[in-house]
Amino acid sequence: MTAAHLDVAQTAKRLKALYTAVVYDIMDEMGLPHQCLDLAIAPLDRAMQVAGPAYTVMAGPDVRERDEMSQNTKLADFGVFTQMYDGCVVVVGAAGERQSGIWGELMSNASRVRGATGVVIDGGIRDGRLVREIDGLGVFARYTSPIESLRRSRIHDIEVPISMTGTTTSQVRVNPGDWILGDEDGVLVIPAEALEEVLAKSEEAKDIEDKVREEVQAGVPVIDVYNKYGRL
Repeated sequence: MTAAHLDVAQTAKRLKALYTAVVYDIMDEMGLPHQCLDLAIAPLDRAMQVAGPAYTVMAGPDVRERDEMSQNTKLADFGVFTQMYDGCVVVVGAAGERQSGIWGELMSNASRVRGATGVVIDGGIRDGRLVREIDGLGVFARYTSPIESLRRSRIHDIEVPISMTGTTTSQVRVNPGDWILGDEDGVLVIPAEALEEVLAKSEEAKDIEDKVREEVQAGVPVIDVYNKYGRL
């Protein structure tokens, strides 16, 4: 593992020790309140977490047969997988397609082999049970579907800025390399340039919340705890 990949793994570990609620609070305080994806995008298993830099996939509705499609050199020979790297999170913007499963078990396995640790889809996924069985892969999607994507949707580009549906805003921009954090509460997009500040402040906030929890559980009056720490 290279130093860069080690940094990705260590950063992902630090993020997974947090939770989306505390990270969202920090980004909200930092003037980044619109970084939460649509709450319909949820983990296939509630215990799943995802944390890592975004490997972006632009997709969308497409009714054409394969022989009608022009060649895209970036996507030739299953190029969607060749640029993936250790620790990345595959983020798929499906541009409103709401019927087919644009991702599935075989694509998920191929992504995992290339080093991906997560998949987040603003759209559908197929083979849900088999996907849940892939070790080390956290998968978040809007819905599951048995419907094949051919003649319904397709991948158009990779590693470009994409749009994902937001919760507090209609769109959330995801750039390649932005950081993704997801758990059972939702999925956040942390701009790459804000990562270090968000991580440091979130860890500090979690430490305070741990102390608050300990004192509340010990029976200290809530008002006293709040006055002491300023968080609840």
